[in-house]
Amino acid sequence: MATTIFHKADTRGHADHGWLNAYHSFSFASWYNPDRVQFGSLRVLNDDTIAAGMGFGTHPHDNMEIITIPLEGDLAHKDSMGNAATIKTGDVQVMSAGTGIQHSEFNPNADQRTKLFQIWLFPKTRNVTPRYQQITLDTTEQKNNFAQVLSPNPDDAGVWIHQDAWFHLADFDKDFSKSYEIKKEGNGIYIFVISGTITVDGQELATRDGLGITDFKTLDIKATSDAKFLLMEVPMTY
Repeated sequence: MATTIFHKADTRGHADHGWLNAYHSFSFASWYNPDRVQFGSLRVLNDDTIAAGMGFGTHPHDNMEIITIPLEGDLAHKDSMGNAATIKTGDVQVMSAGTGIQHSEFNPNADQRTKLFQIWLFPKTRNVTPRYQQITLDTTEQKNNFAQVLSPNPDDAGVWIHQDAWFHLADFDKDFSKSYEIKKEGNGIYIFVISGTITVDGQELATRDGLGITDFKTLDIKATSDAKFLLMEVPMTY
């Protein structure tokens, strides 16, 4: 029997720093909810808007898989591994922090905000050598499909991380439906709606709602309007 955890958009943590307007699906920084610390290995899902010309100064991370998905605008990145790059809407970036890295991120545009998801997963192996990867997605593959954007396998579609997790982006037309089959037994799935409305096994989700589901093999997902969403399959134990 499937078990679900439903997170309405307006129940997320919120911090407006002026230059950064952030919504937290799970406990982060000064917002703490003991019932919303993590979903299995999924520790952070931040929905951030960064003002023009602003950003995060250099700061450290270790033993975390950090995924950034821009939704609007650009994000300039520099890190202690010598990487300096800009990720744009339609890209996906991953850092395996491992034994430790330092990095900075900022909006390089003076006239446009940047909107992005930043997602943290606990790794299955600690103290790996830090690594960085970014790719540009073919967004046409997301139309009425689960387009894989992350996996544990370097040879698969998307970026790869040190965890048995699979992420998919989808862009469904109204009334389109498709079933998702779990890739690894024991994993759960967290679905986050970017825009529009969907139903997942009968549960309605609107824009920025999240739904965690465990103990299932297949899920029926239907768009009740044109809808875009992120589907994250993650280990519940790690």
